[in-house]
Amino acid sequence: MEQTASLRLLAPLDGEPWDIDGYIKHGGYEAWRQVVRDGNPDRVIDELKRSGLRGRGGAGFPTGVKWDKVVHHRLPDRYFVCNAGEHEPGTFKDRYLIQHHPHRLLEGCLIAAFTVGARESHIYLNAEFREARHSLARAMEQARVRGVLGNNVLGSGVDLELEIFDGHGSYVAGEETAMLESMQGRPAQPKAKPPFYPTDFGLHGKPTLVNNVETLSHVPSILLKGSQWFREVGPEHSPGTMLFSLSGAVNHPGVYELPLGTPLRHLIEECGGGVPSGRMVKAVFPGGPSFAMVGPEELDLPMDFDSLKKAGTGLGSAGVIVVDDATCMVAQTLALSTFFREESCGQCPSCRIGTQHLEALVAKIETGNGTHGDLEKLLQICGFVKGTGYCTLVTGAAVLVQNSLRLFRHEFEDHVVKGACPFSPTAAKPAVAIG
Repeated sequence: MEQTASLRLLAPLDGEPWDIDGYIKHGGYEAWRQVVRDGNPDRVIDELKRSGLRGRGGAGFPTGVKWDKVVHHRLPDRYFVCNAGEHEPGTFKDRYLIQHHPHRLLEGCLIAAFTVGARESHIYLNAEFREARHSLARAMEQARVRGVLGNNVLGSGVDLELEIFDGHGSYVAGEETAMLESMQGRPAQPKAKPPFYPTDFGLHGKPTLVNNVETLSHVPSILLKGSQWFREVGPEHSPGTMLFSLSGAVNHPGVYELPLGTPLRHLIEECGGGVPSGRMVKAVFPGGPSFAMVGPEELDLPMDFDSLKKAGTGLGSAGVIVVDDATCMVAQTLALSTFFREESCGQCPSCRIGTQHLEALVAKIETGNGTHGDLEKLLQICGFVKGTGYCTLVTGAAVLVQNSLRLFRHEFEDHVVKGACPFSPTAAKPAVAIG
């Protein structure tokens, strides 16, 4: 981990990661104390708006604007949910934060829940994160003992409890409307937006603030040190740092905190130590498999929301997956197409049927039974299903295939012409581990 002046979330603390004393020694829970003492939600929201903090979970929506929508909703009953599902392949930053910096998350959750006047507050946690859950539960117990969580917090007369909701859902359950459905005992199926924006119609049909782990973890420092401090790094419209989950064909995979706008090349070569065994970068997923890959000629792209969108891809939750030149891209596309097919909730016919057809056709090509006509069928199916689902799963599946064919059509054609995968069985192994 780079120990630079830009570290905001991953700066080392004294003692065990979950220990409250080390966190308090470095200013922990002071922002929460000030928020409770001040009791002015508009002041909190204004500071978040000035900071330019954007959601670190996918779309990069302005955090202060989202909080404002819930605080000033006409309905009095409101809820708060921290989305700690994190099912995306190649993304593990939230898990790291929960396990190693749980009090930072807890303080962000407390501030959020108090600011919006939440009737109930939950942390929706992927049930597979056993170590992270243990760390979070210990931190919550410490917070109760120290009076910053539970009844009469900080002697203010305010009662505020957080509950862990064990999410046993799928990849789709990470989508906020599907997550809220599963929390109410219903199938984890996304809802069409509008009208089902959680800020209007969320948990129990009431206005609900949903933020992910990294977004909430930024809040205490912003309120304590000020919006200008937060804006000291990163581009004007994407300020601050972000946690990048780096995996795939790199020597040093891991979680790296860097200013937004850092070139992709720096993350791969300086932080990740480059590609193993003297291989070359063949492609990179800058925002996980749901966003388009970029080629080696695009490694100087700035890693921020707007720059990547302009380049035809996206930052997403910053799950950066590197693929080397020994990988068969048809096999890689097949592995991810299988993932999308298995994770479809089946609610939307275009997704349920489209993901099946895409996987079947890519499998046909990979096994040497494909035709040139199958390549056109793939593109045709992508055009039919892209943008048609209640969530982005089927769009991600279509973007994957379209992008693979755009960048590596010659490999698909080699499979067709030779009637077999031209890569050796070892080299053909996908660089992205699924599951």
